[in-house]
Amino acid sequence: MRLSNLPGVLLLGLVCVLSCGALPPAPGSQERVTLASANEDITRSRVNAIVVAAQKVSPAVVSVVVTQTRVVSYDPFDLFGFDDFFRDFFPRHTFRQEIRSMGSGVIVDARGYIVTNAHVVRNATKIKVTLPDNRSFDAEMVALDNERDLALLKIRGENLPVATLGNSDDILIGEWAIAIGNPFGFLIEDVQPTVTVGVISALHRDIKASRGGGIYTDMIQTDAAINPGNSGGPLVNALGEVIGINTFIFSHAGGSEGVGFARPINEVKRFIQEALGQGAVDYEKVSTRIGAVVADVNPALRQRFGLAHTRGVVVVAVNSGSVAERIGLLPGDVVLLLNGKVVKSARTFKEKLDSSGPGIDLVIDRKGEQLRVLYQLR
Repeated sequence: MRLSNLPGVLLLGLVCVLSCGALPPAPGSQERVTLASANEDITRSRVNAIVVAAQKVSPAVVSVVVTQTRVVSYDPFDLFGFDDFFRDFFPRHTFRQEIRSMGSGVIVDARGYIVTNAHVVRNATKIKVTLPDNRSFDAEMVALDNERDLALLKIRGENLPVATLGNSDDILIGEWAIAIGNPFGFLIEDVQPTVTVGVISALHRDIKASRGGGIYTDMIQTDAAINPGNSGGPLVNALGEVIGINTFIFSHAGGSEGVGFARPINEVKRFIQEALGQGAVDYEKVSTRIGAVVADVNPALRQRFGLAHTRGVVVVAVNSGSVAERIGLLPGDVVLLLNGKVVKSARTFKEKLDSSGPGIDLVIDRKGEQLRVLYQLR
């Protein structure tokens, strides 16, 4: 090629570049771009609602280590089958034994108030609380309610993380449920809380306690794994709000089998309010078509009327000239059954009463005596 033709060749090459587009990518570069884009999409998808909710609540979930002291009696003659004759001369040896147990809790107030289960801290001689940031505090007992299995503790610290409390009346069956706590804490020896995920399986469950003969009422059921040590920790929704306090499980072997129960957070809020003595306890009063004003049984009403019941609905007022007055209902009566069905709450009592026919069949408890009331509405 002669040098005189060189400008034409350069011009032809420039035209080709402009008309044909950029040069083809180097081998493998397109695959690297596609892989990088896919990795970015995967990274964004990993940070889902559950991750965000767990990150929001976990700093406020604490490990609760309880020390209990019990007196142990030891008789060496039991080993040899000796009779009581020798025991008269050689009495039993007694000594004090410290037993440690572990549970979970959640900080609900920046002043250092922590909610946990009553069975976690019952009979405690010392309570130690450790935060996920490894700060440890001695905790004092503020209040303990065995019937609701709730306890309120207090620690003294600064810049404490606080969990957001939600609304348990707004829970949906089938929505995400996140259980956070410290299961098997002594074995794992790590104060970082564990997160397990499931759904809300059912609401308003009434469960008979395995010990003591009591009944856990109006519980939330979830299949999020709850294991020993999770008790007292929060049950959280996908918004990062605490909707319950994990309380117990159904299990044959001691581990999670997908049937766990939590105390609804609205009941926990009432417990906190009562424990802190923040004036009169606010409870919902429901007016019914028969003229009786009823409310859920709660500690304030139990004290006011001297009630022994922890479930059912209590009559708090009777309107003058109403059906309720004519059939003899009195303030302090606890309605246990309506038309043969167990009464669980004041609101469901009103709904069932409104949807029932003209016949009303009530079973009430009046100061320990059960009465049956039959009435035909006109």
